[in-house]
Amino acid sequence: MLTVKGHLLNHVLFGYAEEDLDPDSSFLELGILDSTGIMELVSMIESHFDVEVLDSEIIPENLDSLRCISAFVWGKQHRDRG
Repeated sequence: MLTVKGHLLNHVLFGYAEEDLDPDSSFLELGILDSTGIMELVSMIESHFDVEVLDSEIIPENLDSLRCISAFVWGKQHRDRG
């Protein structure tokens, strides 16, 4: 999760400090990501973690918090390569 968190803080969530984000903080509830930010997040996930994010996977259950993203990426990496 640290890789995801660090990457998000450096490349997507400008203006947020590490201590501002709990692993379960909802990006939607906090108003952190808009539709453009979500697309940037998906692009970062695909390029940094070498996975393909399908349109049908762009849902809050996969992308709304650090914990969701970490679980989603881990699952994609293991499912796609396993």
